[in-house]
Amino acid sequence: MGFSNKDLKQIKQKGIAPEKVEQQIAIFKRGNVVVNIREAATLRNGILAISEEEKEDLVGLYEDKKEELDILKFVPASGAATRMFKAFYQFLEEYEPEKENLEDYVERKNDAKLELFFSRMKDLPFYDNALEKLRNKHSDYDQLSEDKQQYYFVKTMLEEDGLDLGDQPKGLVPFHKYEGHLASAFEEHLREAVDYASSGNKVRIHFTVSEEHRAKFEAEAKEVIPVLEKETGNDFHISYSYQDPETDTIAVTKENEPFRDENGDLFFRPGGHGALIENLNAQVADVIFIKNIDNVVIPKNRQVLKENKEMLAGKLLELQDKIFSCLQQLEKELSQNDLEEMIDFVQKELNSGLSINFDELSTEEKVSTLKRKLNRPLRVCGMVKNEGEPGGGPFWVTHKNGEISLQIVESSQIDHENYQQSKIAQEATHFNPVDIVCSFKNYKGQKFDLHEFVDEETSFIANKTKDGKELKALELPGLWNGAMSNWISIFVEVPIETFNPVKTVADLLKPTHLVK
Repeated sequence: MGFSNKDLKQIKQKGIAPEKVEQQIAIFKRGNVVVNIREAATLRNGILAISEEEKEDLVGLYEDKKEELDILKFVPASGAATRMFKAFYQFLEEYEPEKENLEDYVERKNDAKLELFFSRMKDLPFYDNALEKLRNKHSDYDQLSEDKQQYYFVKTMLEEDGLDLGDQPKGLVPFHKYEGHLASAFEEHLREAVDYASSGNKVRIHFTVSEEHRAKFEAEAKEVIPVLEKETGNDFHISYSYQDPETDTIAVTKENEPFRDENGDLFFRPGGHGALIENLNAQVADVIFIKNIDNVVIPKNRQVLKENKEMLAGKLLELQDKIFSCLQQLEKELSQNDLEEMIDFVQKELNSGLSINFDELSTEEKVSTLKRKLNRPLRVCGMVKNEGEPGGGPFWVTHKNGEISLQIVESSQIDHENYQQSKIAQEATHFNPVDIVCSFKNYKGQKFDLHEFVDEETSFIANKTKDGKELKALELPGLWNGAMSNWISIFVEVPIETFNPVKTVADLLKPTHLVK
């Protein structure tokens, strides 16, 4: 690429090999590679429907074994809360209470969540805190018009001399209000973990955070953990990691030349949540639960959550036992009947397609193929019925070698200009709530190297801006998309009550986030 000595020094300081940067620029030139979706995964066609009787057995299996297991909960939590409040930053820029009626503004914006916020903001968990600050700052607050009160409330919610919520990590925004106590998403994850991820009176949780916010998380942990340990009788072991700067990706211009900032330096951006495969790969546990920071439940839904989390973990353990047994058998002499049963298991229970010419292979080649198909990380993913929430979905995908597998596919990976692909995408009945239970130890108890199971081709190019200039950014294969593409993937339907994401502040006003 003809990088200057200054460029090479900058690349070296980030810990990235120059060849890696050149590979990234080659991806920009190549463009996005779309995924070839074959059909939507639906109930009994890629998504398991677990009966109540089977659920009871799976929960029992997990509960019988959990005390012998090293269990970890892994929570991506590096996101800032800014996006939660995007509409309200815009509101402060645009709305002038002296010139426009608030009702007219809301009607003009035609935003149902904005309308919900202003009609129900007294139910926000932090409402009383904001009101106290407002009255201290504006002695005439109670005499102001309702429009001005609401305008000042938004200012207090967001601005530095108020609650400054938009500048907090999302995990530390108050999500729920209890009697005399506000609980952040961080605290709710700790409480949930006691229900399904404790073993030997120990709860292990790993949060991926941004380095600038770590001290805030540690301060919150120092405050809430002693209370939780006293309440639950569990010891909490919290660990943190950052997104490695080595996973940052170079940005380019529209002409695919390296993008440079105002100082002429190369511009690198975080590689998206797919970069967290590094953080996940560094963990050591028998069973790992993965769940996003903004998805927590209130107490009345905690029993439903517990049952379904334990059901997913039970399914993982059940399949793992079968997989390990198969791999041990494959090291011995097999009868034809045993081989056929194993082929059936791989195809029907593990959703793993075999190549078109598999039947023509020798027994030795078949055994080798089965070992490769079985000896992989395993994940069991909850899937909820699609009720219009944004997110990736479960699909059967055809790969270049003709094999078919189950994948979680983002909308951006689908060629919507292709009528057939767009039609299949619209037939999706479920979507991915990031409700994953996984294990990446092999049948000999050794850890897999997760880098070996990433589909590098699923990296994604997005259009962004910096300092008013357009650029192209590269996002690494998503953590539960391309980064786990070559894992054994099992999809199981779970109830919508287990999924309560907070994408905007108005989501905190949904019944599923109101404690009372």
